[in-house]
Amino acid sequence: MARERRGPRLSVAARSVTAVNRTDRLYALVEDLRAIAPRCRSARALAERFEVSVRTIERDITALQESGVPIYAEPGRKGGYAIDKKMSLPPLNFSPAEAVAIAVALSQAGDQPFGRHAHSALRKVVAAMPGPEGELARELARRVQLVRRPGESGEEAKPLGAEHVSRAIEEALLRRRVLRLDYADAKGALTSRDVEPGVFLGGRGGFWYLVAWCRLRDDVRVFRLDRIAAATVTAERCPERPLEGFATDVPEMIVHGTLLD
Repeated sequence: MARERRGPRLSVAARSVTAVNRTDRLYALVEDLRAIAPRCRSARALAERFEVSVRTIERDITALQESGVPIYAEPGRKGGYAIDKKMSLPPLNFSPAEAVAIAVALSQAGDQPFGRHAHSALRKVVAAMPGPEGELARELARRVQLVRRPGESGEEAKPLGAEHVSRAIEEALLRRRVLRLDYADAKGALTSRDVEPGVFLGGRGGFWYLVAWCRLRDDVRVFRLDRIAAATVTAERCPERPLEGFATDVPEMIVHGTLLD
């Protein structure tokens, strides 16, 4: 019988797991079976993985079953131990847009019970994202800003506008693509123009705005979302422009960025 060796606890994601103390090994066994559920792993394979004897694995599995963990044995040459798939949860992979959506909601919520914990949860979500996805989420978050007067708690939110319009703007910001807009001014006059989206701006009067470089006017312009009649994402990638270049002159207003960290 192979002797058990004590060593540091390692992630079950490793290719092989150095022998650990029994409590940690029981936990690691459950996580290992959860990771492959509903497939099974033989006692011999588990023994090699944890560098213990087959008999030790069998005792560990029995202990787990007696404690209520839903592990069962699959008979046959390719059988082994498996865990009830109901106990196996898929990984929670948030997209950059989903992470920013959570951040925007928290930014508008103001002071609230458990608010500190909500922001802590968001930081954990972002920290768990793969490196490139996390950086993309941070870049997108910098392009969503809220404005309000000092001491103001916020105004009642107005309709965002047509759903296809907001979706197109979100996609263009995320993919850094040029947008083609049909826009009605305050008098209802409609113009078509290509714009380079810079910032989603919300809070002023309860409306949401798109701050963008307008190629028709050759300057930065602010477009109220509910006045955009149509928006199409083009295949053209936006040239790089400093985010500061989209800063808007809003007198007596404080601009709050959307924070992920």
